[in-house]
Amino acid sequence: MAKQKVRYECGNCGHDSPKWLGVCPSCNEWHTFEEIKESKKPKKKHKVEIGEDDESEKAVLLSDVESNEHDRRSTGIAELDRVLGGGIVKGAFLLLGGDPGIGKSTLMLELAKSKPDWKILYVAGEESPSQIKQRAARMNVTGDQLYVFLNSNIDSIISQARRIQPDLLVIDSIQTAYSSNLTSLPGSVQQVRECSAMLQQLSKKEGITTLMIGHVTKEGDIAGPRILEHMVDTVLHFEGNQSQFHRLLRSVKNRFGPAQEVGVFEMKQDGLYEVSNPSELFLSDLDTSISGNCVTCVMEGSRPILVEVQALVTASTYSSPQRTANGFDQRRLALLIAVLEKRAGVSFAGQDVYLNVAGGLKISDPAADLAVIAALSSSIKDRPIRKKAIFIGEVGLGGEIRGIRFREQRIREAEKMGLNSVVAPPAEMSIKTDIEIIERTYISQIDK
Repeated sequence: MAKQKVRYECGNCGHDSPKWLGVCPSCNEWHTFEEIKESKKPKKKHKVEIGEDDESEKAVLLSDVESNEHDRRSTGIAELDRVLGGGIVKGAFLLLGGDPGIGKSTLMLELAKSKPDWKILYVAGEESPSQIKQRAARMNVTGDQLYVFLNSNIDSIISQARRIQPDLLVIDSIQTAYSSNLTSLPGSVQQVRECSAMLQQLSKKEGITTLMIGHVTKEGDIAGPRILEHMVDTVLHFEGNQSQFHRLLRSVKNRFGPAQEVGVFEMKQDGLYEVSNPSELFLSDLDTSISGNCVTCVMEGSRPILVEVQALVTASTYSSPQRTANGFDQRRLALLIAVLEKRAGVSFAGQDVYLNVAGGLKISDPAADLAVIAALSSSIKDRPIRKKAIFIGEVGLGGEIRGIRFREQRIREAEKMGLNSVVAPPAEMSIKTDIEIIERTYISQIDK
């Protein structure tokens, strides 16, 4: 009789341990280890003779490999095509993650609306067909080629996909899918890993483009084992604040195109709408007559976006002054305040500092440093920044303004939006422009 082997696996990240642990050493989560009993199967001995040659597994030269161009198909949604690198590749395996209620399922219905000739199999594990029908009616989706399948059994899903042969298979969501061969509950690490592996084989062998929708954790990561992101060809994140109307679709990984590309959408009553000019959206309420307001240009992938940085510096009523940032790294803000105090002689002692990126956008581009410096200086001196000016540049610890990437694309975007001056570090220009370029080397020269 085969002996049972007992091991413990983290339900959050899949880390294996021979004994139970209170905290997972991999993801630092508490009380996530579950006992798993496995039957120990005897190993089969396989004798390999030296000199054996298996023709079916013979290595081939790279020059002899037949290569075909990726069969890309446009989704009919320009912002989605931009993120995917030009369209969906036949047989691709994609993963879409995002916060609950952010619009992942709505995006899939928008795809069905823009491509009514595509045969789409929508596997619903969280909603009933009537709920999907109601949303589709609100979005004016006819659904003549949209098949809805209410089943979470992975064997039934694969069977339906092979029978229908859809152009796109949507799994909503992968955490609800399960395999009857496993005893663990749907959503566990074992179930997610097994079901994803089976869908990957279906996608590659049958040439069916598969898109899985995944839940996210409180930290913003896609729930399930980390290997899930390694298995897929493309990882997409749907981001946004539910209090705001805009949504960002970002490619974190893309084997068929550039990563970190961003598509911008606006959520309305009847669905998602593309935003072809994000700069206009984020600068719609700009008021340059108020101190502390400054415009900068950040790069999201290869797309330049103009955003408004707002700063408020006021006398503190607390023993320790507050430093609060929304949409910007708070530690980076503290660093820039220290640089201003040391290199420009601007004192923030006894002052509360509040920084906000208008529109709910989160930025990490170091080219926004100069705009933050300008906004802080403007607010503490209560003096508005010059009208129709943009500040771009990275700030070093010595107070120097460093060069930035994609300088020309940023200047073109500023000129397109009607701005007439750019404050930036010195650099050679290979384009002709009518916009005034004000070159500064140190932050102490900004007011000059």
